[in-house]
Amino acid sequence: MRPPVDPRGLGVGIVHLGLGAFHRAHQAAYTEDAIASAGGRWGICGVTMRSAAVVGQLAPQDGLYTVLCDGGTRTTARVSAAVREVLFAAERTAEVLARIADPAVRVVTLTVTEKGYCHDPATGRLLRQDARVLADVADDGTGPRTALGLLVRGLHRRMRADAGPVTVLSCDNLPHNGATLRGLVAEFTDLLPAAEATALRAWTDAQVRFPGSMVDRIVPATTDADRDRAAAALGVTDAGVVVTEPFRQWVIEDDFAAPRPAWERAGAVLAPDVAPYERVKLRMLNGSHSTLAYLGALAGCRSIADTVADDGFRGLVERMLADEVIPTLDAPDGMDLRDYAGQLLGRFANPALRHRTAQVAMDGSQKLPQRLLATVRACREAGIEPRGSAFAVAAWMRWVWTDRTDDGAPRDLDDPLAPALRTAVAGCTSAEQVVGRLLALPEIFGKDLVDDPVVPGLLTDALARLTADGARTAAGRG
Repeated sequence: MRPPVDPRGLGVGIVHLGLGAFHRAHQAAYTEDAIASAGGRWGICGVTMRSAAVVGQLAPQDGLYTVLCDGGTRTTARVSAAVREVLFAAERTAEVLARIADPAVRVVTLTVTEKGYCHDPATGRLLRQDARVLADVADDGTGPRTALGLLVRGLHRRMRADAGPVTVLSCDNLPHNGATLRGLVAEFTDLLPAAEATALRAWTDAQVRFPGSMVDRIVPATTDADRDRAAAALGVTDAGVVVTEPFRQWVIEDDFAAPRPAWERAGAVLAPDVAPYERVKLRMLNGSHSTLAYLGALAGCRSIADTVADDGFRGLVERMLADEVIPTLDAPDGMDLRDYAGQLLGRFANPALRHRTAQVAMDGSQKLPQRLLATVRACREAGIEPRGSAFAVAAWMRWVWTDRTDDGAPRDLDDPLAPALRTAVAGCTSAEQVVGRLLALPEIFGKDLVDDPVVPGLLTDALARLTADGARTAAGRG
């Protein structure tokens, strides 16, 4: 099986920070399809941020990997050649910076997850005292380790090399991700020595664009069974296989500083404003995804598909979408939100995508503000009681409070704020105590919800029911 494009003629025109499975099944697939349709030297230099594992998988295969697309009843396979270079940032920092400064590179994309931005998710501001940020600003000679540090240092090198304009495109689930990233780059730049910061800020304002984007495709973690399926389809072993669903969507703000791949030829939507699409996706898909993840994980469900098959969990999410989320959203032109809600639940139920509840439940402190708390606030403004959304937030609180599932199985709290969360709930003996202490964390909840006349009571009631009855019974009772 051959890839749809010849890798020998691609060159490198894109640097991508965060070379995980999602990028390989989403933006890389769009880019390869765009090249196949319209040409261009848009090969990707993929930078892995957290470990060298992806390098070990893809480098011996010349960057080639299989995308298994599984619709539940039919599976297709394609070999992708879009990734032309793979670098582990911690070991090859100088090469990453050189790539960002390369005049042939006209786009830098990112999928580093919410926590990778070193920001306060409640305000969108840089965590200036974060140890990672301070280390990257100090620059001890080993080079930056964060995505922001790599990006700012790479842009500085690009400025000095007079390498021309570049577009920086966030593909992470952040509200206003383009504007947020632009602000974080500016804040990080301001921490550099004054003369350096002034010149770089001016150059960035003139030469760099930060369009917003909305991405959508379910890409669960690859299993050994998936690798076996790929080997059966190709007749060779593939260490880098990724698995996904047929559905994919990419909406990009049409604001570029330099040439780009013809992504619209691959089905991407270029729009003047991404915000309406972004709000729909974050609150409907991501919000219901997180709801199912916490409830399902508490109930011992291993996957999202298992969770949505439970009538109580599915019914709660259906009511939350219909009564709270959809009424507080403005639909993009031509989009039927009730139809979209039905599609979401169908996608979640795909038995071929064993998206683990524990995987989706990771990093809840970074995800809650945009996925669920935005709906809580929108409901309060609209005079709607956010009972379902509050129940979902309470499920996260139950996840933080307990170290076991409802059936007694042990589990870990995988969250960048885990120490602070554990400290907050330590010694708590009631739902009211837990709600009060967690609501007091401004980096997650801001300052408004503590004094809200309705929300603390809804959270306390839901958490008490989840604690007394378990997730499955409590959800079934509404």
